[in-house]
Formats: sequence, C-alpha cells, structure tokens
Amino acid sequence: MNKTIIVLLITLFAWPTIADDAQMQAEIDHLINYIRNSTCKFIRNGKAHSSDEAIDHILRKYEHFKDKIKTSEDFIDYCASKSLLSDQPYQIKCPGQTVIESRLWFLEELKRFRRR
Repeated sequence: MNKTIIVLLITLFAWPTIADDAQMQAEIDHLINYIRNSTCKFIRNGKAHSSDEAIDHILRKYEHFKDKIKTSEDFIDYCASKSLLSDQPYQIKCPGQTVIESRLWFLEELKRFRRR
C-alpha cells in the first residue's frame, strides 16, 4: 500500500511538468510549422536561406540544446535567434516587409499562438 501512495504522489507532482512539456512541445511544433508555411527568407550570417533550410538548421540546434530548453522562449533564444559562430542575430525578410530580427518574429508569433 505504501508503494501505491508513493507512486500516486509522484504522479500528481509530475503532472504539471508533463502538461508544461506538452504545451511547450505544441508551441515549438507550431513555430516550426509557421516557418514551413512562410514565404520569408531566413538570413543567417548575411546569407538568405529558404524555410526548409532554416528548419533543418533550427532543428539541428534544437537537438544540440534540447537539455537546456525549458520554455518556448528558450527554444527561440537557443535555436532561432543568432549564430553561435559569429554571434550575429538571424533575420527574417518577408515579401513587402522590412527585415526584422528572427527572435522578434518568432516571439510575436508565439504570442499570437498563445492567445488562441
């Protein structure tokens, strides 16, 4: 009986973490799909890349930093904001719009997604 209570308590205390992880994963998945459906160019170290190239790069960084990422904002900061080599911020150039830092672009979309 004591083992049952311990398992129950662990499960109850772990539930918020599991729910938070699921929410974060849904947000990250949304941001990846947002990139995928974008017609914007992703500028990294001065060179423009397609959305597919951007996704490949961001997902490689995600695999590398996965243990450090605790929030969707961490995902943006670690994986989609700046170059590790040059420390230059990534930029986004969408048709008919001015160039914007990718961090701001992703944070704005994250806010829109959370309001739904």
